[in-house]
Formats: sequence, structure tokens, C-alpha cells
Amino acid sequence: MSTKIDFTYLSEPDMIAAGVLDAAQCVIVCEETFSLLGKGDYLMGGANHNSHGMTIVFPKETKFPNMPVAGPDRRFAAMPGYLGGRFDVCGNKWYGSNHANMQKGLPRSILTMMLNDKDTGAPLALMSANLLSAARTGAVPAVGAKHLANPDSTTMAVVGCGPINKACFAAVITQLKSIKSVVCFDLFLEKANEFAAWIKDTYGIDAVGTENTESGFRGADVISVAASRLKPLHFKDEWIKPGATILVSGPVNTDESFLTSARIVYDHTQLHEAYVEDAIASGNKEGYYSGVIGGPLYRLIDAGKLPALADSTGLGDVVNGDKVGRERESDRVIFFACGMAVFDISWGYDVLRNAQSKGIGTRLNLWDAPSQG
Repeated sequence: MSTKIDFTYLSEPDMIAAGVLDAAQCVIVCEETFSLLGKGDYLMGGANHNSHGMTIVFPKETKFPNMPVAGPDRRFAAMPGYLGGRFDVCGNKWYGSNHANMQKGLPRSILTMMLNDKDTGAPLALMSANLLSAARTGAVPAVGAKHLANPDSTTMAVVGCGPINKACFAAVITQLKSIKSVVCFDLFLEKANEFAAWIKDTYGIDAVGTENTESGFRGADVISVAASRLKPLHFKDEWIKPGATILVSGPVNTDESFLTSARIVYDHTQLHEAYVEDAIASGNKEGYYSGVIGGPLYRLIDAGKLPALADSTGLGDVVNGDKVGRERESDRVIFFACGMAVFDISWGYDVLRNAQSKGIGTRLNLWDAPSQG
């Protein structure tokens, strides 16, 4: 029996050549992943098997001269998981994040993805994961749009005009073919106008930029929120029309009256239960809530103003037909997505298969035989 282990390395250009930017196919794979989540055929980190991941957060001060200190968006995180179904593979997304990277011409976060054999632990692939992560981040709300938005939606708003919302729009538009006009909101009007120009040039859809928050929300049928973690936005209940769908991929705050009257669908309720467990374990639940996307919901659950997470709806339940997402055309629906490594695993797995079929990538050797020393 051979003990030789080789694995595939995929650079960012390799990932592009292997189809990582195929938004429509990524949505299909993420929908399949939601189905597996709904059935329970997955594992993530932590004792509850539902943890988002393990994060290194740096201290504000340190006596060690080389130890990093806290800064905006500065952290390292490992996001391990197992996904069943046809994937049947383990993986881990590893990333470092630092807002100061942009002063060096680098992305805020630099990510890699490792896929491993579920039995031996042998590496199958190491891949560049910035585009992988962005693609699946965009595809997740697109699955939400497919199952939750009114199919005849014609107006869309993009709140936050960065690369994440670009991935979100590219994926959502594959599911909502009736969109005819888009409002692009950003705190910086230049970025909003650039985003609007990209939509016009790429999709031929009428789009306009704005720096007025209300204009970014009022009257839209579908709203994609992926604003900066450094400046979470607040939107008002009165701005959201009947029948609207809000796809939340980043921190946001709103009136309590909206959250208690809207229909809430989570990406995966068990993930949010794990967040609450982590908040309790931290000893500073309120502080923890302030740092996560679902924090405003968890506060209302604690206050008895929203149903417990165990009694709430996850998108996997909707995909599998076990629960209803939108009940009425007039429902205002808000979908909360916080990110799970299983989506990086599923899309990474398919991109790897594409690369192998096309001869893309570099084969690297771990060993011909393990050292016995």
C-alpha cells in the first residue's frame, strides 16, 4: 500500500480559471449546502459542533514588543468543518484580518482554504480563498433571495458598496431576473457611483448612487446589506415597504418595531445558538452581542420579544420544505447570514474538482513515505 501523499495547490489565478467566480453555479452549490445543514449532515467547530470558528483577538496593550495589539478588524481565525452529502470532506478556512492592510495595497483579509481527507487527515488541496470566500458570501443571500423574495421584485438597493456586496449582487441577480433598477448607497458617494456604474456596464440595469441612508432603504423590493463592520448602519422601520426582503450579510441596526414585526429567517439557527453560548461564556454578553451580526436579535430574544432560536426558522428548513419562509406577499422578511465554513468547503470542493478535470493547479508532495524518526 502506497503511503505517498500529494496534494493540489491552487493560486488565485488558478481559482479564477477553475470557475470560482461562477456566481450562478455557486448559488446552486450553496443551496445544496443549506439542504445538508437542514438535515444535520455537517459538523463545525466547538463542543456544540456549530461554532463559527476560533478567533485570536489581540490585546489593547502588551508587555511583549513583538505581540500585535488590537486594531480595527485585526484578528486571526480558523474555521474548520465537515460537510456530508456528495462532498464528504473536511476543511478549514484560515484568515488574518487587519484594516491597515489597505494602506499597503492588500485586502483587509487574506484567506487560504485547506481541504482534507475525512479519514486520514491527508491534505487534498491548499487554495487561495479570498475569491472563494467572497463568492460563497454572495451566494448565501442569493439562496435567501430565491426562497424568500417576491419573484416579481423589480427594485433593489445595495447598502455598502464594497467587494462583498459586489459578490452579493452578482449572485442575487442570477435569481431575481425581474430587477429593473438599483439604488447603491455608501457613506462615500464616489464608491456608490462607481458601484452603480459597474451595474450599468456589467448588467445593463439602471442604477444610481446615493450617500443618503434613507434613499438606500426606502421603497426597495430587495435590499442587500453588507456595510462596514467599523460603521454599522441604522435603518428605520418606516423606510421598509410591505413585501420587502432584506438580505443581511453585515452588521446593521434597526428599530425594535421592525424586528418584532418582520418575518425573520436565519442562515442556520444552531449557529446563532452557538453565538449566544459563546457570548455567555465570554462573561460580557452585551459586549459580545455588539460585535456580531445577530446581536440585535439575541437581545430581543433574551427580553422575550422574539421567539427562541430553537423555535425559529433557518434557511435550510425552507430549502428542504420543512418550514415556510415567506407566508404572504406583503410580509417584510429579513434574512440574517453570519458565515459558515461549510460553504467554503462545498464551493472549494467543486472548484477543486473543476481544476482537476482541467489540469489546473500545481501538485505538491507532502512525503513519499512518512518519516519513522
